[in-house]
Amino acid sequence: MNERLTPGTVTLLLVPPLMWAGNAVVGRAVVHLVPPLTLNFLRWALALLLLLPLGYHALRRDSAIWRQWPRYALLGLLGVGLYNSLQYLALHTSTPVNVTLVAASMPVWMLIIGRAFHGVAIRAAQVLGAVLSLAGVAVVLSHGEWAQLWALRFVVGDLLMVLATIIWAFYSWQLTRVPADAPVRAHWAGFLLGQVLYGAAWSGLFAAAEWGLGGQTIQWGWPLALTVVFVAVGPAVIAFRCWGVGVQRVGPTLAGFFNNLTPLIAALLSLGLLGESPHFYHALAFMLIIGGIVLSSHRGAAG
Repeated sequence: MNERLTPGTVTLLLVPPLMWAGNAVVGRAVVHLVPPLTLNFLRWALALLLLLPLGYHALRRDSAIWRQWPRYALLGLLGVGLYNSLQYLALHTSTPVNVTLVAASMPVWMLIIGRAFHGVAIRAAQVLGAVLSLAGVAVVLSHGEWAQLWALRFVVGDLLMVLATIIWAFYSWQLTRVPADAPVRAHWAGFLLGQVLYGAAWSGLFAAAEWGLGGQTIQWGWPLALTVVFVAVGPAVIAFRCWGVGVQRVGPTLAGFFNNLTPLIAALLSLGLLGESPHFYHALAFMLIIGGIVLSSHRGAAG
C-alpha cells in the first residue's frame, strides 16, 4: 500500500461518503415504506443482478470465489450483510446526521483494529489527524455552539451504528489481506460480485428472519422502486468499488478519515431537503476534517 494521496485517489475516496450520506438520508425517508432488513436485501439483490453481466467470468467452476468461499462469505457478511442491515435498522430510531456522525468514529476503530489484529503501528500524526477530524464532526453536531454537545441524547439506533462501524473497520482490514485470488481481484466487478453473491445470501437470511417475526408490510410504488435503484447503484456498486480501490491504494486507516466527511454531507443534504442554507460552521467543519485527512497522510514516528 502506498499512503501518498494523489488527486485520483482523493477523488475515489470522496465518492463513498457522498453516496453513503445520500443512503442515510434516503434510508430514513423510506422507513415507513419498507422494513429495514428487507430494504437491505432488495438493495443487494439488485446490485447482484447489475454486477452479473460485468463480472460473470469470475464465477467459473475453478474460481477462487468457490475455492476460497470462507473468505468471500466473511467479506459478504461483514460489508454487505451486517453493516448495511445495522445501518438501516439504526435509521428507524436515529437521524441521518446522527447515524453518519457515529460512523465518524471510523478512524479510531481503524487504528485500534489495525494495531490489535494486524500489528500495524499507530503513528502520532494519525492520532492527531483523528482528533482534528473528530473535532470537525463535533462542529457539525453542535452547530458551532459547543454548549449544545452537552444536550445530546443517544438512542438505540446510535448504539447499533457503533457496532456497524466496528464491523466496517474489520471489513476494510480484510480487504488488505494478501489473497491467493489475484485473477479475481484483477477485475473489480468480479471481486465485488464475489462479495455481493454471499452478502445477498446473508441479507436474504436476515430479511427472512425479519418477516418470520411478523407485522411487516411493504408499500410498493415508484418511491420505493427509485429508492432501491439508487441505493443499489450508488451506495452499493459505485461506492463499494471506489472504497475497495481506495483502501488498496492507501490502506484502511487513511481511507477511514474520508468517512468523516459523511456526516457533513448528510447534514448539507438534510438542509437542502428542508430548504435551508449552509452555515459558517459547515465550512469550519469541512476545513477541520480535511485538515485531519492531510495530517494523517504524513508519515512520521509511530505512536
